[in-house]
Amino acid sequence: MKYDVIVVGAGLSGLVATAEMAEAGKQVLLLDQEPESSLGGQAWWSFGGLFLVDSPEQRRLGIKDSRELAWQDWLGAAGFDREDDEDRWGRKWAEAYVDFAAGEKRAWLHSLGVRFFPVVGWAERGGYLAEGHGNSVPRFHIVWGTGPGVVQPFESRVRDAIRSGMVDYRSRHQVDELITRDGAVTGVRGSVLASSSACRGEASTREVVGDYEFFAEAVVVSSGGIGANHELIRQHWPSRLGKPPQSMLSGVPAHVDGRMLGITEQAGGRIVNRDRMWHYTEGIKNWSPVWSQHGIRILPGPSSVWLDAKGQRLSAPNFPGFDTLGTLKAIQDTGFDYSWFILTRKVIEKEFALSGSEQNPDLTGKSIRKVLGRAGSGIPGPVQAFLDHGEDFVVADSLPELVDGMNKLTGSDLIKRVDIERQLAARDREMDHAFTKDLQITALRGARNYIGDRLIRVAKPHKFLDPAHGPLIAVRLHILSRKTLGGLQTDLSGRVLNANGEPVPGLYAAGEAAGFGGGGVHGYRALEGTFLGGCLFTGRQAGRSIAKL
Repeated sequence: MKYDVIVVGAGLSGLVATAEMAEAGKQVLLLDQEPESSLGGQAWWSFGGLFLVDSPEQRRLGIKDSRELAWQDWLGAAGFDREDDEDRWGRKWAEAYVDFAAGEKRAWLHSLGVRFFPVVGWAERGGYLAEGHGNSVPRFHIVWGTGPGVVQPFESRVRDAIRSGMVDYRSRHQVDELITRDGAVTGVRGSVLASSSACRGEASTREVVGDYEFFAEAVVVSSGGIGANHELIRQHWPSRLGKPPQSMLSGVPAHVDGRMLGITEQAGGRIVNRDRMWHYTEGIKNWSPVWSQHGIRILPGPSSVWLDAKGQRLSAPNFPGFDTLGTLKAIQDTGFDYSWFILTRKVIEKEFALSGSEQNPDLTGKSIRKVLGRAGSGIPGPVQAFLDHGEDFVVADSLPELVDGMNKLTGSDLIKRVDIERQLAARDREMDHAFTKDLQITALRGARNYIGDRLIRVAKPHKFLDPAHGPLIAVRLHILSRKTLGGLQTDLSGRVLNANGEPVPGLYAAGEAAGFGGGGVHGYRALEGTFLGGCLFTGRQAGRSIAKL
């Protein structure tokens, strides 16, 4: 069969690009090394959060947002400082993406059947000046159906194209080389892998049972980043974030190893901003893991007291949910790869959510009845399962018992009861009046001015050492690998550029492989809800650009 385009990687950006091109009449070959059970890639596992600006959901909650405010926040987070070179196209993609998020993004998704949870989340709150990092207002829109709800419309479009003969989808086809001729990419060469019954996210065999060559006028690389390749993460770890962690959990399956990035580079594509990455600090070991070193991220409200490995409170504004990379550096500067939350039962009931579609069966399963339960009392079922089975949780009726449990968990005596008691008592004294010099308490009181936080996200301020709010809970937090912020440098059509800044003929990239646009649309920091959105936007841009050829 003759193909117009080959797409390498059947994650979200690959599905979006494939759907756009097939519906424009292009004959598309879609290749992926994983079994068909993994169609949709990492997006399927996600919480389904999308960055939208001045949406109906925001306006109904009294949130005043604008394109200008969103761009101010994006620039403050990104900190672009390589604009003559590595950031040249990333900044252009960023401006186009903010326009998209403030413009047709929601209407486009709505036309495809995507709906949103009515309460908008406030992620990456920043805690700096107005022009610094962070979202000035809540912008984190959760898709009804979470990650699978984002994937489904595009998977359906691709499956329709498969049935009509416009798309040839081949799983278990690993690309080993991009074929070039006279400097242009003309096809792919690779290995057929043995069939696998591995479920979504599970490791699949790499046994080779054949080989192949396919040719086309264009190749789109949409193979993801390096999140599961801890060796490569450490190799490119920037000194500005301290020393690379010796121990990490993985927030993505093992096949997210960055292999295609190197293959594309060998074919002439340029990778930029290798030192920019996005890893979480609130990881816990999955008590029921799907892949090796499987970690789950806690999506915390702002009340938990954050301590380093020695039990010393992190300085402002390193509060839960404020600055992911700022907190990462603070933790790495301690010389330890873990930290602690201390909280109460009242906090965990209201403020603990877990990232991932499988950890949110109410939203993923689109159960209105179960979702309404989030506004009530009681610990959510998935969180309770970690309390019951997770190795990183310590629950105690008294502070001495809690400290003993923390030290037993780490096999050390780093935590001193007198230190913890002093810090918690000092915090609790700030609850006796309407004033405070503790910026975390100012922040959580301010958060409750937003009805969304007050209803389902932020516990009423209370004293942690008051037994009425107990028991006390400590959670050991690990570094959790997740996203590659740099990648293949692309122009606004998705064309991959070479070392001279010129397009490599026939070569395109989308999604995380392209740094979510231009080789680094986020710059140094992300505002959250922008990873899935970056896959949607870059896949659409590349697909529509090729469709016009």
